[in-house]
Amino acid sequence: MAKQRAKILKSKVLYTGKVFRLQRDTVIEPGGVRADRDIIVHPGSVVVMPVFEDGRVLLIRQYRHTVGQFLWEFVAGRKEPRETPSVAARRELLEETGYTARRLRKMLHIIPTPGFVNEWMWIFAAEGLVEGTAQPEEDEKITPRIFTLKEVDAMIRSGRLRDAKSIAGFLYYMRYVRVDDREHFKTISPGPQSLRNKYISNLFHLCTQS
Repeated sequence: MAKQRAKILKSKVLYTGKVFRLQRDTVIEPGGVRADRDIIVHPGSVVVMPVFEDGRVLLIRQYRHTVGQFLWEFVAGRKEPRETPSVAARRELLEETGYTARRLRKMLHIIPTPGFVNEWMWIFAAEGLVEGTAQPEEDEKITPRIFTLKEVDAMIRSGRLRDAKSIAGFLYYMRYVRVDDREHFKTISPGPQSLRNKYISNLFHLCTQS
């Protein structure tokens, strides 16, 4: 089926800032509705869930003026022009935590606020973490902390973790990525004893931390 898109009759930029611009589009939408739509045009963003070998994950705490409080979140930031999502994810991980990742696993590609923002968001799991020195921006004050999967789950249940992108990424990881890894373990083919033992040891740590 061909994509149905609105016909834009006119578009006016109302504001241009450092992160996004606000524009008003006069459109005729599929179905014949004519309307003025105020839209925030955003370059897109990335979210990174750092996962350690023992199954624990890293969250960061920072102040969010928009809601007037400190929030626990996964690493996140906007994608720069012409920057691929994976490159942006690695950059944000290094800047905010100092870690680099040997592997990035793409989990989700979502639209967080389709009512008035055109932002697309890519959510990754970062694995094979190597510690380094964080390089935060001048206006960032970030506190990192490592949690078990069980602790993060409890934070969601209690409302301590309220950030929607982080909740989406964590629940997807628990429902699909972690389950797939367990299924792979069940069907792993025989191989050198040392490799099997290493795989079993890593998975045991992951399971016992949740």
